[in-house]
Amino acid sequence: MQDPILLSAPDVGEVEERHVLRAIRSGWVAPAGPDLAAFESAIAERVGVPHAVALSSGTAALHLALVSWGVGRGDVVPVSTLTFAATVNAIRYVGAEPHFVDCEVETGNISPELLERALVALRAAGRSVPVVVPVDLLGKVADHDALREVAGDARWLWDAAESFGASYRGRPAGSLGDAAVLSFNGNKIMTTSGGGMLLTRDGELAAHVRKLSTQAREPVAHYEHTEIGYNYRLSNILAALGMAQLSRLDAMLERRRTWRERYRSLFANVAGVRILGGSSDDEDNCWLTAVVVDPATSGWHARELGERMATLGVETRPVWKPMHRQPVFQKFGATLDGSSDRLFAEGLCLPSGSGMDDRTFDRLESSLRAALAEVGASVA
Repeated sequence: MQDPILLSAPDVGEVEERHVLRAIRSGWVAPAGPDLAAFESAIAERVGVPHAVALSSGTAALHLALVSWGVGRGDVVPVSTLTFAATVNAIRYVGAEPHFVDCEVETGNISPELLERALVALRAAGRSVPVVVPVDLLGKVADHDALREVAGDARWLWDAAESFGASYRGRPAGSLGDAAVLSFNGNKIMTTSGGGMLLTRDGELAAHVRKLSTQAREPVAHYEHTEIGYNYRLSNILAALGMAQLSRLDAMLERRRTWRERYRSLFANVAGVRILGGSSDDEDNCWLTAVVVDPATSGWHARELGERMATLGVETRPVWKPMHRQPVFQKFGATLDGSSDRLFAEGLCLPSGSGMDDRTFDRLESSLRAALAEVGASVA
């Protein structure tokens, strides 16, 4: 029996093994050490910002940025509705209210037009809007310049969890906004098993986040605490894994872009199907390739394709269920036009991992052609 083809499995091997073993043998196994410092420095240099703080998750980075900025009860935080729950959970951790903003149907990223509408309405109602949280969906950076035009004086906390290695008009993902967040979860472009990072040009913010992440201990000989802290620092061992992954990042990005090209070629002549993200992949990291199926044109639904692929041992997943549809968040405000609901209904993420080899993708493509035939699609 063949192994299942997963959506985005970790891509680790001998290079990672050597780095982690060296870190263990060094004795630096705590959330401090030379690999941790080197990892922060290397990511900051790659992205082009002066400050990076390695943390236990991207969620932790979002949380500590909001804490450091004093965001809390009574504040409203406009946020992409088409995202993973972690983005919104961090807003709720500090007691603020999310306000969900719908997306551009072509990319799935937050709509500048709808964000402007939301900000005007919230401010007219006298609400405090200290920060906006856009999200880069599936590896494509949101439209920074258009968003900045409508933001006013709100800070930007950029959720780049899915877009490390991508860029926006030549500017690396993670370099945009007042602060940005990366994720190194096991399914991301590169992984530290679990982990994340805060990136910023604000030295005071970076220092405060670093302090909060180690239980907010004051710099004195005894244990002294003047504010609530958290146990959010990344370990030196996981940072060593991150350094190994970073040394292979460009090759891993290239692999995912190869899969995107092959998907584009396959679906080019399938009626009613497009690649989510638009026609150009030039600045994407191609973390996940998703197709959008218009059933009125195709004659079949995305979920049917996913069901057929599952029987063939291939993992797929619907595009994120919008946060305004999640039971836990339904009481909060939203500015919507139906685009995210449509993408949830019509979108399907396909296996995109850099750990696949050509033979595995050939098998994947054969399975996909068979599944398309079963749902009634014709592939030229």
